[in-house]
Amino acid sequence: MIRYRGKIENIMNDFNIKKKLIIIYVFCMILPLVLTDSIILYILYDAEKKEQIYEFENMTDAVKFSLEYTFEEAVNGMNDIYVDGDINDFLNEEYGSGYDFFSASVELFGKSTLDLLKGYNISNVVIYADNDTIVNGGHFYRLSDGEDTEWYRAYMESGRSLAFSFYYIGESDKSASSMRRVSLVRHLDYFKKEGCEKILRLDLDYNNIARKLMLTNYGYGIYVCQGDRILFSNEGHSSSHEDFHMLTGKEPVAYKKSFTMYGEEIDILVMKPQSSVVRQLEKHMPLIIFLVVVNLFLPVVMVSTVNRSFTQRLWELGAAFDQEQGGSLQGIENVRGKDEIGILMQNYNRMVKRMNDLIQRVYKDRLERQEIDLARQNAELLALHSQINPHFLFNVLESIRMRSVIQGEEVTARMIEKLAILERQNINWASDNIKLAEEMSFVEAYLELQQYRFGNRLHYEIDLPEACADYDIPKLTLTTFVENSCVHGMEKKVSACWIYVRVYLKGTLLCIEIEDTGGGMEEEAVAQMNESMRTCTIEDIKENAHIGIINACLRLKMISKGNVDFYLESEKGIGTFMTIRVESEYLQVKEQEGQCDVDESNVSG
Repeated sequence: MIRYRGKIENIMNDFNIKKKLIIIYVFCMILPLVLTDSIILYILYDAEKKEQIYEFENMTDAVKFSLEYTFEEAVNGMNDIYVDGDINDFLNEEYGSGYDFFSASVELFGKSTLDLLKGYNISNVVIYADNDTIVNGGHFYRLSDGEDTEWYRAYMESGRSLAFSFYYIGESDKSASSMRRVSLVRHLDYFKKEGCEKILRLDLDYNNIARKLMLTNYGYGIYVCQGDRILFSNEGHSSSHEDFHMLTGKEPVAYKKSFTMYGEEIDILVMKPQSSVVRQLEKHMPLIIFLVVVNLFLPVVMVSTVNRSFTQRLWELGAAFDQEQGGSLQGIENVRGKDEIGILMQNYNRMVKRMNDLIQRVYKDRLERQEIDLARQNAELLALHSQINPHFLFNVLESIRMRSVIQGEEVTARMIEKLAILERQNINWASDNIKLAEEMSFVEAYLELQQYRFGNRLHYEIDLPEACADYDIPKLTLTTFVENSCVHGMEKKVSACWIYVRVYLKGTLLCIEIEDTGGGMEEEAVAQMNESMRTCTIEDIKENAHIGIINACLRLKMISKGNVDFYLESEKGIGTFMTIRVESEYLQVKEQEGQCDVDESNVSG
């Protein structure tokens, strides 16, 4: 057990605190919660199921009682006729004529209760007698007229003295209010030794029974069936003008109760509700919502809060180890909490203070060495100055030569004037730095000279706010980037091209953008150029023949102590976009008022 526990601890040591809290939450909260709630839901479901079965039993008992009561009421009426001697004598009498029969029937109705039987559930009373002197009509018919009917055959096949039958009369009686019939039939054989054979048929009102049984709102589908034949239903199977429907075997039966009534087996079926689970959930929804909130939401909020309490401060502590400014470690400003992490943050701040003091003392003896390094860097900078490749001047001279062949002296003089501006700047290296305003004038002179070469193919736009004009940058750096866009962008494209030069402030950054709509570069070349600008060193200048852009980048890195970013974007056939961002504090601003009046939302960066 101890060995396995040690293995688990070793595995847990590799997890971060967030994962550990999640594991604790899952094994100590979620799994017990799922288990407990599953048991509770099972108990609720089982109780609901038992309650449902109890409800089914009550419904089927109610339907059974209603049917039995209806038929029992009709049977009691039949019994009155069964023992009525006047009716028996009337049916046994031989009549000489139809008039004699009619007179006797009028006299019988005056003292019998045949018409009174027609009530709430009984629609008709008919007596058939094996007496040929009876005139068919009203309540009396010859027995021979009923022998071919469905109810008669069913009664005779049952072999019982009293039976009931459900049948469909079809279109035989279009005036009938119901094509479905339910009839009680029995022999009138109470007076066995007297007279002819007599059969009593009592028709019950099918529509009334259906309404009485099925209009009650049980909330479930109820089917009253005789075998597979559906006698009554509250789900659309009780239309009295259609033949009886049959069970398909696909009905979702939830409960079945069978009983025998007058020798016939009757089934009462209760259908499963279509959304029993939903009904159960809706019934217990307040309890379910309460359990979810208490057992899931609140622990999640608590675990998330505890997790932030741990991870946020640990992240700040870890980030503090990576911070370094001016050769010294940075302490944690917002130390909070009295737990182990809070104590660790306080101890870290004390350690930072001691280490910074130690660094300050130990490196004092290296100041002299740093001064030597600074002198070496200045020497390397002078070497860079001597290596600047002025090949763009040769391109300009070629433009002057070609233009002089086809133009007069005025144009040539204008070109030479612009060339003189560039030449003086190129030769004068008394100082490496220059104002942005002066550098931008050299850029404009260069672009104007290039317009003489490319004509209407070259257009340019320069944007330098006054508040940015006094910043210092290394001489000819911006001109070098513009020259690269002009030559390499324009020469690869025959259509008209634009060159945009923009300068603006964004927070503490001075941003310079050089954009052209020239021939563009391949994706691989763009990636290589970005990498070269980001990692350029003195060795790159010594080893490469093409050093213009790398030279400018390296000088900007030196003046800003590495606080400069270069980013090049280009698409073949579309153009190139160059962005330079320098921390403005390193550009030796002498006089600056206000901010650059440039809408930064309209420039890239």
